[in-house]
Amino acid sequence: MNANQIREKFLAYMVAKGHVEIPSARLVPENDPTTLFTGSGMQPLIPYLMGETHPKGVRLTDSQKCFRAADIEEVGDNRHTTFFEMLGNWSLGDYFKKEQLPFFYNFLVDEVGLDPQRIYVTTFMGDEAAGVPKDDESIALWQDIFAARGLSNGIGVMGSEEAGGERGMHEGERIFVYDSAKNWWSRSGKPANMPVGEIGGPDSEFFYDFGGEHDTRYGAQCHPNCDCGRFVEVGNSVFIEYIKQADGTFAKLPQKNVDFGGGLERIAAASNENSDVFLVPELSMIIKDVEAKTGKAYAENHKAFRVIADHLRGATFIIGDGVMPSNTDQGYFVRRLIRRAVRYADMLGLPEGSFAQFARAVIAAYGARYTNLVTDAEKIVGAIEAEETKFRTTLAKGMKEFDRAIADGTLSTDDVFTLFTTYGFPYELTEELASEHGFVISRGDFDAKMGEHQALSRAGAEQKFKGGLADSSEIVVQYHTVTHLMLAGLRNVLGDHVHQAGSNITGERLRFDFTHGEKMTPEQIAAVEAYVNSAIKAQAAVSIEMMAKDAAHAAGVEGSFWEKYPDEVKVYTVKDAEGKVYSRELCGGPHVENTSTITGTFKIQKEESSSQGIRRIKAVLV
Repeated sequence: MNANQIREKFLAYMVAKGHVEIPSARLVPENDPTTLFTGSGMQPLIPYLMGETHPKGVRLTDSQKCFRAADIEEVGDNRHTTFFEMLGNWSLGDYFKKEQLPFFYNFLVDEVGLDPQRIYVTTFMGDEAAGVPKDDESIALWQDIFAARGLSNGIGVMGSEEAGGERGMHEGERIFVYDSAKNWWSRSGKPANMPVGEIGGPDSEFFYDFGGEHDTRYGAQCHPNCDCGRFVEVGNSVFIEYIKQADGTFAKLPQKNVDFGGGLERIAAASNENSDVFLVPELSMIIKDVEAKTGKAYAENHKAFRVIADHLRGATFIIGDGVMPSNTDQGYFVRRLIRRAVRYADMLGLPEGSFAQFARAVIAAYGARYTNLVTDAEKIVGAIEAEETKFRTTLAKGMKEFDRAIADGTLSTDDVFTLFTTYGFPYELTEELASEHGFVISRGDFDAKMGEHQALSRAGAEQKFKGGLADSSEIVVQYHTVTHLMLAGLRNVLGDHVHQAGSNITGERLRFDFTHGEKMTPEQIAAVEAYVNSAIKAQAAVSIEMMAKDAAHAAGVEGSFWEKYPDEVKVYTVKDAEGKVYSRELCGGPHVENTSTITGTFKIQKEESSSQGIRRIKAVLV
């Protein structure tokens, strides 16, 4: 079965058990400032797990969209993806362990058709320091469930993952007991890591045995929590009944809750008897297309294929939930997904423009369930296309800079910083490149240098205003060109009386004063934004020529502070291939060579009075 079929079968199964289906929450959490993305099925339901009444009742089921930014670097093996769907069923103070454990087990065996001989489970051994006891109830329930099916039901006490690798599995064992690092669930991990007020509880995980030879790099012996790939977790029943107290102990919640999460793609992989989740139809369609376009074999290029398939699907869903590529917050991770995919696409020789086709394939595969993907298809595809094009422009240059930097056998923090500020390489991309070439770089050193850079930028912003650039990094140069485009847009919308009265440009935003006596209307602001963004999309070339100052003035070249310029001046022009001039102005500073290299969409954040007859704009690229 494919993932779509399993999703619908699960939801129907749980509805038949008295649950009410609820829709997936957005990938961007609402009213939860603690995290950028919805990373688990339970996250949108936390208020109800803590006792708030849910309008749909006490038995719920869903398929929740999830994105885990922390797993970006994990993508490449057979089971990790950044975006995934988590099948869920919930009991809010209604049923508990004796009902829940048979629910999912019977679904896997009787509905999906998995081989019961290959299903193994894990349970919680207790945490003495936290004062939480061993989950003897789940162990006893599992023994009864397996015995009723005529299966072995022996218990193996493993402790830690490492201890499990030393002990291994003994004949007849099907129930394995692990410590709080493996069989306790909260958003913050094991009990000791949970902040005051965080809820959690012991869990019981379901593993499917795909067989195959054990890889001793992961321990001398194989066991369900081994990372060698033989066993894959397909579901987890969490029994949320505890809340962390200020003194470090745990108190019982007013109600006992069940929080079940089942990995949709992993269940589909198990139903297909193949542990590679990238071979389920919703991802393999991209894999097959990459093979066709490149002539390369998936079997010989697992990581590159998996990164492209996963990252394009993830970007499609996040943009579909309203997040555009940018340099901050959720948008940073969208940009990172697309840029990382571009790098691996180039390694495979994938033709430029392929990403749009992949995004459309994702939309087609998931659109029946997530109709917003269909509604916003053009916005999604356009954003991915634009980001791919922009990064390809700088990737080749950045790779040359990386190769130059490591030519002497070293890679310094200054090199890493230059790749970030000048070529738009996220730190993580440089770290990955460094690792592939045998170099180790320091995140701490990079963050320290970034802090120094930001401090200098802030200090400079206080001292420099007229014509002030914080530095000559690529992003500041982009903002500088955008500032001139904005001035041209202001003159186009408001009139020729508009001139520059001062500016300050950093790597985070531009600030600009201009001559105008009235507050701009929302329509005027939108028109200026549209003017600048049209210039960016036009892929207009930027040229610079020397002219006599008097001749430039007579020709109508825009300029402020003419008295500051020498008799010979630099005139910069932004003009597209069809001859349309977007900006022509005096300027002695650095500019991009083409507006296609400007990263992001221009947005005016604030327009306000600066002084009598002078207005001030703050704007960003997002």
